[in-house]
Amino acid sequence: MNLKTIHSVYFIGIGGIGMSAIARYFSVNGKVVAGYDKTPSPITKSLEEIGVEIHFEDAVKNIPISFLNKEETLVVFTPAVPKNHQELNYFINNGYTVLKRAEVLGEITKNTFSLAVAGTHGKTTTSSILGHIMQPEKATSFLGGIAENYNSNLILGEDKISVVEADEFDRSFLKLSPNIACVTSMDADHLDIYGENEQLQQSFVEFANKVSDTLIVAKGLPLKGLTYAVNEEADYKAYNVKIDAGKYVFDVQTPTSIITNIEFSLPGNHNMMNALAALAMADVYGVSLEIIKEQLRTFKGVQRRFSYKLKTDDVVLIDDYAHHPTEIKAVAQSVREMYPSERVLAVFQPHLFSRTRDFADDFAVALSLFDEVLLLDIYPARELPIEGVTSGWLLSKMNLENKKLVSKEKLSNEVLKSEPKIVVMIGAGDIGLLVEEIKDNLKGKYKI
Repeated sequence: MNLKTIHSVYFIGIGGIGMSAIARYFSVNGKVVAGYDKTPSPITKSLEEIGVEIHFEDAVKNIPISFLNKEETLVVFTPAVPKNHQELNYFINNGYTVLKRAEVLGEITKNTFSLAVAGTHGKTTTSSILGHIMQPEKATSFLGGIAENYNSNLILGEDKISVVEADEFDRSFLKLSPNIACVTSMDADHLDIYGENEQLQQSFVEFANKVSDTLIVAKGLPLKGLTYAVNEEADYKAYNVKIDAGKYVFDVQTPTSIITNIEFSLPGNHNMMNALAALAMADVYGVSLEIIKEQLRTFKGVQRRFSYKLKTDDVVLIDDYAHHPTEIKAVAQSVREMYPSERVLAVFQPHLFSRTRDFADDFAVALSLFDEVLLLDIYPARELPIEGVTSGWLLSKMNLENKKLVSKEKLSNEVLKSEPKIVVMIGAGDIGLLVEEIKDNLKGKYKI
């Protein structure tokens, strides 16, 4: 497929974080872009602001006339779209070129020098850090989150270097052709797709085998490559770690040199690992350590990755995308590191019935690390309910005295009634849309 001959690109599921980055890329490169999504969001609004036409009713009549020339139109869809989607089936049945998001990302990046970040956790933050480091090299970065430095999930550069988030969901990352890649983690996840954890592990082996130049892996993973670790021996080792004025300061030993007094503002050991992975990839590519050090110092973070929405002496509100037990534990560890003596309220929205079922005991352990938990109903995303798998069932497994089921409508009142010093809102569903309401009510309560 020659992307240069494509005139129009139509996205089904355009509001998805990965889809919207590609839509933005095509739009700024002169293609006519439009699409469908289930509901309006800040992402769809930002696309509409740059001229992308979007509608929210699945109906063939809503497809703009300019997209009905199948010779000049590419259709991109996300696997999260149901198989009975009317517009998707129209395009398929009428012989359009219809590709999954991952296939299109593979096409865009296959003729670039590609740096790919894979892993069940940490890939969005790591790829965003790496995109920021590689920005002076004029890399184009496709991210799975909104990078605070750019207020975008696309860092637009030139077409010689690409930074991509390599998503294991639906084996999407096997469509990429990475030159340099890292794997941050290989914990069990997406068992609704893979069935068994062994199949997930095998997909990471297949991804590793696609890397043409250098593979970098978190120490301890069962893959061969350069290793990275904090406070233990590895090819890339962070050490002399201290916290100074709310940020990390640490040294790094690379295979060939040492760089001292690196500053990095994101809290938590997992984020230091993410920074170290990005440093290693950029170093292998050939970016100078001094430039890497400066870019790490100025990296502001990723929206919904331990994002401070309020930070005052009276109350702190943190928003995080964590939706797997390992990620929730990392959030809890970061909160305790930053606020060791404060009471912490966690608001959690489970994501997917299958994930809740598969990791219920681990979720219960992770959530019990907080002082109090308010639990929302399970966000179904692409799934139908599973009998017996409910938030009430998950709540019963938690070894915590202060725990409660709560509806979205009553959430704000429950948060205010709790009067915690620290509020952490976590989940990958639509909980992010509730954050601003909680923020406004907390500001009113504490007269901020």
